[in-house]
Amino acid sequence: MNDQNDDAQNFALMVLAGVVALVIAGVLALAIATTGGQGANVGTAAVVSDPGAASVAGARLGAVVPNLGQADARIYFGLASDTLPDDAAAELARIADAARTDAGKVVLISGYHDESGDAARNAELAKNRAFAVRHALEANGVARERLVMDKPRVTLGGADAREARRVEMRLR
Repeated sequence: MNDQNDDAQNFALMVLAGVVALVIAGVLALAIATTGGQGANVGTAAVVSDPGAASVAGARLGAVVPNLGQADARIYFGLASDTLPDDAAAELARIADAARTDAGKVVLISGYHDESGDAARNAELAKNRAFAVRHALEANGVARERLVMDKPRVTLGGADAREARRVEMRLR
């Protein structure tokens, strides 16, 4: 009788371990699918941080916009600068054309910064870079309500300082 109880207990523990393993695998798969494989952004949800965009886009998308996958385009800024670089025009035109072609989508705009300098100043700089990109897309004919400011939880851009000083645009 003891052997049957031990076998039943072992079976129950194996089933429980299998269920736990499946749950963990599902959570990891969801995190990877949601972030496009970017480990730093796992579980990220960005809050619409621009009141102008929130009025129209917020009504359509809700107050929280998921941060989905890789950037469709990136603009790289100079050190301590929120001025659009000279080479940004081609990327901005490409995203603006894509946004005008597909009127059902919005452009999510996310600003990042490097680790140098004051943290509060860097956060403001990342936001101002994103606003500069939004204004340029508006000037290229994309309606303001389709330009959603998407603040990532982690605004530090990584080890490469140039890569860190960027604004990402995602058409969703």
